[in-house]
Amino acid sequence: MSDTATAEGGATTNGRLSHRQILTVLSGLMLGMFLAALDQTIVSSAMKTIADELHGQSLQAWATTAYLITATLSTPLYGKLSDLFGRKPMYLTAISLFLAGSLASAMAGSMYELAAFRAFQGLGAGGLMSLALAIITDITSPRERSRYQGYFMAVFGVSSVAGPVVGGFFAGLDSFAGLTGWRWVFMVNVPIALAALVVVSKVLNLPHTRVDQKVDFLGAGALTLGLVPLLLVAEQGREWGWGSPASLAMYLVGALGVVLFILQERRMGDAALLPLRLFGNGVFRVSTLVTVIQGIGMFGAMMSLPLYLQIVKGATPTQAGLQMLPLTLGIMVASLGSGRIIARTGRYKGFAVAGLGLMAAAVYSFSMIGVDTALGVVMAIAFVLGLGLGSTMQTLTLAATNDVSPRDIGVATSSVTFFRQIGGTAGTAVFLSILFSTVGDRIAAAVRSAMASPAYTAALAQHPEFARQLAGGGLDVNDTSFLSKLDPVLARPILEGFSSSMSTVFLIGGAVLTVGFALVWLLREKPLSDKSAMEQRAEQEAGELALAG
Repeated sequence: MSDTATAEGGATTNGRLSHRQILTVLSGLMLGMFLAALDQTIVSSAMKTIADELHGQSLQAWATTAYLITATLSTPLYGKLSDLFGRKPMYLTAISLFLAGSLASAMAGSMYELAAFRAFQGLGAGGLMSLALAIITDITSPRERSRYQGYFMAVFGVSSVAGPVVGGFFAGLDSFAGLTGWRWVFMVNVPIALAALVVVSKVLNLPHTRVDQKVDFLGAGALTLGLVPLLLVAEQGREWGWGSPASLAMYLVGALGVVLFILQERRMGDAALLPLRLFGNGVFRVSTLVTVIQGIGMFGAMMSLPLYLQIVKGATPTQAGLQMLPLTLGIMVASLGSGRIIARTGRYKGFAVAGLGLMAAAVYSFSMIGVDTALGVVMAIAFVLGLGLGSTMQTLTLAATNDVSPRDIGVATSSVTFFRQIGGTAGTAVFLSILFSTVGDRIAAAVRSAMASPAYTAALAQHPEFARQLAGGGLDVNDTSFLSKLDPVLARPILEGFSSSMSTVFLIGGAVLTVGFALVWLLREKPLSDKSAMEQRAEQEAGELALAG
């Protein structure tokens, strides 16, 4: 292939796109990323209503787990396939699969069907985020990349607020335009996906040189064998029991799969799904390790905060989404601001260090909030957490991809996304387990303390049914809807118990992020190139042709 490529609109470049061309491509990528990011939050806020409608409340976790498994497993596969066959066909495939999965999910007649359709939807979701980052890495130089990645972070932030609001709105409707309200939680993806297909088909015309390598199907199979059991136990372990025979079997099968995967990747060398040589690069290795730790702390905090707002503060899912606006604002301010400074100075390590520090400080601060903490204080801490997130996420991705071969951009980018998802899954599972394993004892302790109050005993006497339920240990902490109707005096110890357990979760999350803060200092700051991966590949190919000639 010649080093001169034709970009969108017929403009001829030497692998470099103008700012206007980059923004045009970015518009399609942001639509795809918005699809993936919005779907995670919009479904979670409506899932309880969906499960009630489909008579499968006990099965609702499987709809989430199925999506998570396929989205996580397909992420590295998209990265490798896009390096082999090109970004555009794989990105269009991801959008199409997501669109088909959304339509099918909207028509589900049972929770089993919904879980199957969500799994299909996850096959598309795995490529939406990782390929968007790979494409922006292709067309922008490391020095200017963080400016554009800031837009992605803004999309991520907006979706984290819009999801619960839109999901709560549709879940609360009996019907809309002839369909049951909750079905629009999935149907809303359709116009966005169609727009993304049109825009990406039109504007994403990037040069690609096919690499003659075998697809590592055995590696993909071994990865599936390793991850599916571990993801299953991460999501279901609290129900099964972490030391139950089912969980122990999952650990054993997962460990075997991981060992087989490592052996297969070593055997495949450069053609591996996740080439092990990437981890020989110190910058990539540290960036990936910190990304996993950040994922654990980030998802743990972002899972716990909406629970605090809804359970302890009594907010609806819609209200909780709006109360998360400061977090979104912090993400947008930090990501866009840091992107501009990195583009101007070429220095990025300081933002990774400061970001992890702010995240750790914010999550530690959350461990000190309680039932009576003013909402303004909670929102201020959320803003600081957003500043940390916005400073760190794009910077770690930038560091990881700045120092790899331009031919490995797809697999390197998808690897970072993949390990962040693994960290997030582990963090969510562990923190939810800590929360629900401690909350019963905390509530019991708070009730015993409240029994000494005449006001509490008087209120208990006026609600004999609740008193009998309490005496029989019949409080179901998995369903907290009764708190909104309960006498505030009787509800107070329960809220204190939840708040105490959430403080423990945040305290552990802060400790995890502190480890990440210590490790990120080990990140070596390498000079940022002024050439995009596309330009570097063009120069590399031109050099190879010159040598061959």
